[in-house]
Amino acid sequence: MRVFVTGASGYIGGAVIPELLGAGHQVVGLARSDAAAEVVRAAGAEVLRGSLQDLDSLREGAQSSDGVIHLAFNDFFRFEESIAIDRRAIETMGAALAGSGRPLVATVAVAGKQGEVSTEDSRSEPGAFGYTRFLNEEATVALADDGVRSSVVRLPPTVHGADDKAFIPVLINLARERGVSGYPGEGVNVWPAVHRLDAARLYRLALEGAPAGSRLHCMADEGVPTREIAEVIGRHLSVPTASVPLTDVDEHFGFLSHVISMDRPASSAKTRALLGWEPVQPGLIADLDEGHYFTAART
Repeated sequence: MRVFVTGASGYIGGAVIPELLGAGHQVVGLARSDAAAEVVRAAGAEVLRGSLQDLDSLREGAQSSDGVIHLAFNDFFRFEESIAIDRRAIETMGAALAGSGRPLVATVAVAGKQGEVSTEDSRSEPGAFGYTRFLNEEATVALADDGVRSSVVRLPPTVHGADDKAFIPVLINLARERGVSGYPGEGVNVWPAVHRLDAARLYRLALEGAPAGSRLHCMADEGVPTREIAEVIGRHLSVPTASVPLTDVDEHFGFLSHVISMDRPASSAKTRALLGWEPVQPGLIADLDEGHYFTAART
């Protein structure tokens, strides 16, 4: 297949491209800058210059492909604006694929309620954090009614592995700066997690065979307690591990306070049964214990 990939130069895109090429697919990656274009070319893919806000480039990429993997997301710090951009991108690429039966695999976040095990059947409710992004999931799934083999991959808060620059490196640097590796309250709230190489394989499997309207869970670890994450960070940095009272979480963790307080276990049992996906890479704690995070976090 000739596959159009948005976010091709990003962290997950850097794993998806070789996964697709290794399976015999051709890849065309969207790139909005010269630097991004060089990354895409170096990975072995063709380059289509454009961005999520350049709807003509999205339309061109989708129309000239046998399928689309949509990984790009503009800016988590301008969340609602980025949600709106994402919605227009999904609608544009979906319209370009309408009636063709070709696949469009989009990226969303895990849905469900705090403290309950989220499954592929879980839905977000109005007022919940990230609900507007869930509406983009609904829009993607609805493309199945227009003759698109649409599916969504729900990612956990942590997609870990080499070159990760998201939440785990922030926690490591925060522990280094403060001299203590903290966790909220009793630290029993959990994050699901997946290695980025396992995630890349699920995107390929979804592209190749997910039924129209599928909701897929990209979870290898169903839930890793935040206390365990803090303990392995503390051990590698040789700093103490300590509880942060819930009243002090905002002050201690700053912009990460909402994420560190999440209690969102998630199962991928249905996804594994549907597509035969079985994670084989190290889990989050084992990956942290390999040590690469602590070298990278200093730079």
